[in-house]
Amino acid sequence: MSEVMSPERLYRHSLRLLLDKDIDGWVALCDDDVVFEFPYAPDGFPPRLEGKAAVAAYMRDYPDSIDLREIPQLEIHLLRDPDTLVAEWRGVGRMVASGAPYEMPYVAVVTVKGGRITHYRDYWNPLAIPGSPEHLKFVPTT
Repeated sequence: MSEVMSPERLYRHSLRLLLDKDIDGWVALCDDDVVFEFPYAPDGFPPRLEGKAAVAAYMRDYPDSIDLREIPQLEIHLLRDPDTLVAEWRGVGRMVASGAPYEMPYVAVVTVKGGRITHYRDYWNPLAIPGSPEHLKFVPTT
């Protein structure tokens, strides 16, 4: 029987998978009924994703848009609810299409149950990306 990762360990592992460009491995950390929310999603960006298939479709082309190279800052805040954490981190890399530097602060509220991500509220700002949102192949535009 395999050991179920704690929410903190699973989240740290998820970031390692993003750095490794292992999107399939990253999506595998999600529950089939996972819900992703993006409270500050601008027009053309989905405010909510429901289900592992929707998350997989959303993330499929992420490495073709953003070459995330390092996470020089990471703070994980554990809450009273042992299944939920708040992660503050900064991602650094390059935009694939233009080669422009990429640096983005993130704040995420993540719930993990049974070793799978069940809810992910992401407060990232896609409008802060160098260039225009059209450079993001992983986000459907309207």
